Amino acid sequence: MAKSPSHKLAPRGRKVKILATVGPASSSPEMLRKLFRAGVDAFRVNMSHGEHAVHAATIAAIREMEKEFSRPIAIFCDLQGPKLRVGKFKDGRAVIRHSGHFTLDRNPEPGDETRVELPHPELFGLLEKGQRLLINDGKIQLKVIRADENEILCSAVVGGVISDRKGVNVPDAEIPIPALTEKDRRDLAFAVQQGADWIGLSFVQRPEDLAEARKLMGGYGALCAKIEKPMAIRRLDEILEMCDGVMVARGDLGVELLPEEVPPLQKKIVNKARMLGKPVIVATQMLESMIESPAPTRAEVSDVANAVYDGADAVMLSAETAAGEWPEEAVTIMDRIAVQVERDDSYLARVRFLDTPPDATTADALSHACMTIADTVLVSAITVFTGSGSTARRVARERPSVPMLVLTPSNRTARRVALLWGAHPVITKDIGSFEEMIAKGKRMALRHGFGKAGSKMIALAGVPFGTPGSTNLLHVVTLAGDELERHKG
Repeated sequence: MAKSPSHKLAPRGRKVKILATVGPASSSPEMLRKLFRAGVDAFRVNMSHGEHAVHAATIAAIREMEKEFSRPIAIFCDLQGPKLRVGKFKDGRAVIRHSGHFTLDRNPEPGDETRVELPHPELFGLLEKGQRLLINDGKIQLKVIRADENEILCSAVVGGVISDRKGVNVPDAEIPIPALTEKDRRDLAFAVQQGADWIGLSFVQRPEDLAEARKLMGGYGALCAKIEKPMAIRRLDEILEMCDGVMVARGDLGVELLPEEVPPLQKKIVNKARMLGKPVIVATQMLESMIESPAPTRAEVSDVANAVYDGADAVMLSAETAAGEWPEEAVTIMDRIAVQVERDDSYLARVRFLDTPPDATTADALSHACMTIADTVLVSAITVFTGSGSTARRVARERPSVPMLVLTPSNRTARRVALLWGAHPVITKDIGSFEEMIAKGKRMALRHGFGKAGSKMIALAGVPFGTPGSTNLLHVVTLAGDELERHKG
């Protein structure tokens, strides 16, 4: 990446990252630049909407911005997944009576107030008496009376207006459909071709869903499991083992579960991901009112703050930046909330309330030591030399009190760790010796604002250099302050 000192940005000043969704309100290069300056660390491209040509232009604009600001930016391509929907109605809509009967069938004729097509044959013969169907984000609630190969007769627990192609959630059954539709396969191939850093897999139900996506990715990008189905909660440990990161997708999760069940599940998912050292994103409705309002509600501010206190790696904006009237303001306020929380004297203790004991490896022991040293000695940063990013993930898992300056020769690794808690990635040439490591670490710390004359810094790396998984070296150094000038001379 070309250096452009005139556009150099100071470090964010916070450890949690901001993931913002791109849409009609934010896809222009000018607005993307504003959002990045306001605090965005990664951009989400929602494959549920828009054409590939539009997404390609967005991705190209983000990559140009990387060059302009000399900072790696993560691109998160979010696949739509197998969304279930009802068919169409004669008048485009109908009214289902409270406590009345309503039938979902395989008849392609337009529906009315008594029935509609459900164009998903895999559901027929699967559902049982007493199970629920939730339509239009749960606004309509049906309970199965009888189900066979052709019809599902339901009672309307909560009726209301239903219209063409509204979404259907089936919370009480594992649906035997793959997590990747044909559209998802095309979108995934496009995302890989475009060099997406993260792929979000929607409606994950089982670990096998991730295995299929991983195979299609062919080793490119990192795989994020979106947890939005009750079935995924039942196999959470297996799913977490299979993915590179996880998203608490509270939208559909909140539809299929009781609202009061979501907050403890959010904390459970965050904690389990953190224990494994895998990035975890908290998403959906974080600043929802800012779609139309220039200021959030106090409850929304507390929601974002609680995710930061829980130690989430990233917090996400959806429609707030994709289609809202105040995208830049939404990012600015989310940034302000995160900075304020991390300044709280009790923040570190809250984040570390979760105990993450190191595994019995040299790399984990040294990562844990980084945290202990930073708590004991006044250091300005932990400089991590990594090729794959695994060392940075181990250090981030400990939630140290100082930021990580992640130095890597890999564009892919730098962009991937842009979503990692506390990480400030910098792309630099590989190192070949201990002396070169120390000298380069000092220069990068000064150049990127992570130290000054007299500052102490921890350096963490592996010898022999360039060998994945060889983290075995920790060194504490003091900056003289003139390393950049001496290097030029």
